[in-house]
Amino acid sequence: MSAVKPNKWVILSVITFVSFISNLDATIVVIGLQPIVKDLQIPIATGMWTITAFFITNTVFLLPSGRWSDMFGTKRIFLWGFALFTFATVLCGFANSGSTLIAARLFQGIGAAMAMATTTPILMRTFPPNQLGFALGINNLSWVTGSLIGPVLGGVLIGEFGWRSIFFVIVPFGIISLIAAMFVLEDSPTGEREKTDWLGIMTFGSGLVAFLVALSEGATWGWTSVRTTVLFAATIIFWALFGYIERKIRHPLFHLSLLSNRKYTIGLGITMSYCIGYFSVTILLTLYLQGAQHLSALETGLLLIPLSVPQLFTGPIGGKLADRFGTVNMILLGSFLIGISLLLLGQLGTQLSNMAVIVPLLIISAATGLSWPSLAKAVLSAAPSEQAGSASGMFWTIYNMCRAISQALALLIVQLGSTSINVTKMFSEPEAILDANSKSVFINSTNMGFRFFAAFLAISLILGLFLMRIQQKKHLIDEIPNAEKSG
Repeated sequence: MSAVKPNKWVILSVITFVSFISNLDATIVVIGLQPIVKDLQIPIATGMWTITAFFITNTVFLLPSGRWSDMFGTKRIFLWGFALFTFATVLCGFANSGSTLIAARLFQGIGAAMAMATTTPILMRTFPPNQLGFALGINNLSWVTGSLIGPVLGGVLIGEFGWRSIFFVIVPFGIISLIAAMFVLEDSPTGEREKTDWLGIMTFGSGLVAFLVALSEGATWGWTSVRTTVLFAATIIFWALFGYIERKIRHPLFHLSLLSNRKYTIGLGITMSYCIGYFSVTILLTLYLQGAQHLSALETGLLLIPLSVPQLFTGPIGGKLADRFGTVNMILLGSFLIGISLLLLGQLGTQLSNMAVIVPLLIISAATGLSWPSLAKAVLSAAPSEQAGSASGMFWTIYNMCRAISQALALLIVQLGSTSINVTKMFSEPEAILDANSKSVFINSTNMGFRFFAAFLAISLILGLFLMRIQQKKHLIDEIPNAEKSG
């Protein structure tokens, strides 16, 4: 078999298009939140679960999907995963209740995890080393373009055909991509049939679900109520069991020994705080624009475009700047700019100012393009090469988990600050204009949310300084032997 496959660009096209579809689906649902809540007559917290459910199963099944691709072959897992994703998308379109839509979204997340876990291994086998970076860069751009097109396309479709169309429009493209993948992708060698860490999957996933339900419903049930207390207790128990199982099992979901590496652990801490802060922006702005300002889905989508466009330009140079100025410096710069922008968004008023929304979003997007490649590089390069796969799996699992936590926290903050108004009624009856006092209360609560999440970027800054100090100490230690040799 030749090192360079003759159909490598076709393979890249198929893989990239699937990545684009998956991220398009993940972002397009945010714009559909209000019409979904209105049509299905469900509380806003239940509506949020139509977004969160996808990220829960996508998070939990990401690591085992990578293992399954080694065991059964990347092509097989890719096809199974994307077929499940496409079928679940059909179910989303036909859902007639909040519970059925959430269930379909859970299956979507599993299918997307199986497909996405195989993309990098497929590209690594398809492209030679001197072209792999370019191929991965093209594939990564699909995520940015999905985030860019999703809100606008979602707004157009919802305005013309209703919220179900945001799922149905994906189905024919999913089927075409699935057929193309069947013919284009090649079977890969299968490896040793390791046992799947089902106990790890169950305990980690159950703990995450319990935690998110407690955050979502705690304000309604009462933070000291029996149900909320039981859920928080269950979170602690499940995650404690998860930690115990991972230390004892032969083929763990997480290699917890990696956490003894200070640089890697601090890097994960930066990733957690960075992601929780960053992913709150879309949810909080959607609540503000659709809930308080009564903008349509299309108008909201258009105002969210600046959150994606600058990344198309700053993303490709972010890695080069990291090589020149250091990854930690770029992380610090990005965290500072995003944090300041969140504080600016925390000043939104009762009268909508487009520039007050657009300018901070442009800064956030540009800063993300500059700092995110550095953050990924700093975390993944901190782990030993023989544990690179586990380190990468843990990194992306944390990324997805914090994305789900961010969205749950965003709604919680808004609900806590808006106890005097009916947030669910506001979203299910958007034509009902809020009185001046209710509108002011709701906007103040979203502003409070932006300021709250800015604190997470401050945590990223502090942890970044710790990481810089560790690197400086290591540099000094490395210089001593060289000085002795030169002496």
